[in-house]
Amino acid sequence: MKPHLELRAVIGYNDVLHILPPGDTPMLRILTFALAYLSASALLADDSLAQPAPRPAADNPIDFAHDILPLLKARCAECHTNGTYKGALSLETRAALLDSGTVEPGDSDGSHLIERIVSSDPEERMPPEGDPLTKQQIALLTNWIDQGAKWPEEISLKEPKYIAPLAPRTPELPATVAGREHPIDRIVDAYFAEHKIERPAPADDALFLRRASLDLVGLLPSPEELDAFVADSASDKRTAAVARLLEQRRAYTDHWLTFWNDLLRNDYAGTGYIDGGRGQITGWLYNSLYNNKPYDQFVQELVAPKPESDGFIRGIKWRGRVNSSQTPEIQFSQNISQVFLGINMKCASCHDSFIDDWKLDDAYGLAAITSDRALEIHRCDHPTGETAKAKFFWPELGEIDAAAPRPKRLEQLSKLLTKQENGRFARTIVNRYWERLMGRGIVHPVDMMGNEPWSEDLLDWLAADFVAHNHDLKHLLRRITTSEIYQAQSILLDEEPAAGEFTFRGPLPKRMNAEQYLDSIWQLTAAGPNSPNAGVPLPAPDRQPYLLRASLVVSDPLMRSLGRPNREQVVTTRPADLTTLQALDLSNGEQLYNTLTRGATHLIKQHPDAAAPQLIEQVFRRALGRTPTAEELETALQLVGDPVQQEGLADLLWVIVMLPEYQLIR
Repeated sequence: MKPHLELRAVIGYNDVLHILPPGDTPMLRILTFALAYLSASALLADDSLAQPAPRPAADNPIDFAHDILPLLKARCAECHTNGTYKGALSLETRAALLDSGTVEPGDSDGSHLIERIVSSDPEERMPPEGDPLTKQQIALLTNWIDQGAKWPEEISLKEPKYIAPLAPRTPELPATVAGREHPIDRIVDAYFAEHKIERPAPADDALFLRRASLDLVGLLPSPEELDAFVADSASDKRTAAVARLLEQRRAYTDHWLTFWNDLLRNDYAGTGYIDGGRGQITGWLYNSLYNNKPYDQFVQELVAPKPESDGFIRGIKWRGRVNSSQTPEIQFSQNISQVFLGINMKCASCHDSFIDDWKLDDAYGLAAITSDRALEIHRCDHPTGETAKAKFFWPELGEIDAAAPRPKRLEQLSKLLTKQENGRFARTIVNRYWERLMGRGIVHPVDMMGNEPWSEDLLDWLAADFVAHNHDLKHLLRRITTSEIYQAQSILLDEEPAAGEFTFRGPLPKRMNAEQYLDSIWQLTAAGPNSPNAGVPLPAPDRQPYLLRASLVVSDPLMRSLGRPNREQVVTTRPADLTTLQALDLSNGEQLYNTLTRGATHLIKQHPDAAAPQLIEQVFRRALGRTPTAEELETALQLVGDPVQQEGLADLLWVIVMLPEYQLIR
């Protein structure tokens, strides 16, 4: 019998003491030991475990496709293929199996795989669930390994998966349906027809203007703006409203500064700023958004930076002991790939990725572009002795001259990233903007652009249109928000769909982010801070008095509880679910209480002669874009009193800003 086929279960006297009941006697111990010994002997005598099936003769080799492949699929694939690699073991290919070190071709005795399969220890035995492998199955695997573990290269247990294309593509637009000429609607109409989905009804005018205003400039429309818009009978009034919103350069910039601060890891205080280990890019970023800088130029100035824009690729110089995957060079690799290409390179910064096909060498190759020193590759924080060579992910787009000085290498990278042949670049940003406006990306999640989109045609068409219009981000926003599908009523998902099972049915409601929520409250109450502390020099034409925005203020505890990140890491989507901390701060937090109390005081001063019903109606129209119902008015009057009491009005403001109708962008 082979050593690894023995049960190693010769039970000794001390091995059974733990199963004896309290108060046992020496005789009871002897009887228990005897029973255990007999049981072990019976197991050892069981031919199904102790005796392997006879090995086939040399002229009767194991057939991998017919003998081994079905066994691996049935008993091993669930835990060791297609993104699940328990114990760091992949059984997708022969190369992956041999790389794991669990199999020694020609030597089953020295193969850890066999040792685990025949183990009697339930914590060690493989597979961990279900019946153990039979003697015939064990013999097949043993003999297969002894015969060299032959496995045809063309056979893989990895399921065929979607391969994201690199080259750009401009798909042909489908025919129009019901007179909808907008390119997005033509593609969506064809998608709905293919999936037998009923198109959602249009949103009413007031709902549309509130959604578009919050999405494009981050502010609530005023009652006067709403009244004028609803009364307008022009057929193109929604397109005109989008144009007017995008022309509000300062409001647009203040709003989208939040998105880009998250994405570019830019903030005004925090880790690294005190000791100069981090650089702020706020001035450059603000002016780039204000002037609607073309996105390809915008990215080139970040990757091959000017002094005022080098904070992004500089990353954070952490103090103390730093893991090799936290160095500024590796941060560069992770951030460039995530932000501009939708690639998660964090796994591949320590080892070959388990979630996609990117390798450790890819992460270090990108990092070497920015490095001023020879960059030794580390696997799981252990040096490999190999030096990284500067390279881009797709050599077919061009090469990086590793011998060139650092500024030249960065310039070469900036050109490769934004090259027109790099379709991944434009697809990534249009997907991010679609997700921001529609509630979910065409590719989900937005940092996994290797995943299959729910509509390749829509993603490719938007990307091609974006490039054709000079990488104009405002054009992209205009293109999406003027479509009828953006202007449709939002729909609710019953639950988060499983991977690959999402079906698009229309826009999803979104929670206001921290900055939108506070901006809207400050707008409603005129109780916001008095001056920015982000150090942004505002453009000359906009130095008139103006509502201060949360994007220009250093984060405070309320903002953080509402989801504003510390921006030590790239943040592309904020959590949408309510947390316990948010519930506490919103229901009983001192900061919100003080803001609403000041707001009530301001409103009473602004409308000293207003009767209680008039002031209540004004609050409803500013906050919700509508007048109160009779029941709401009655309840509100009980809260505010008549004449209006400051404390009661503060309570009414709190009730309104807690409403889902207020907090959701529907």
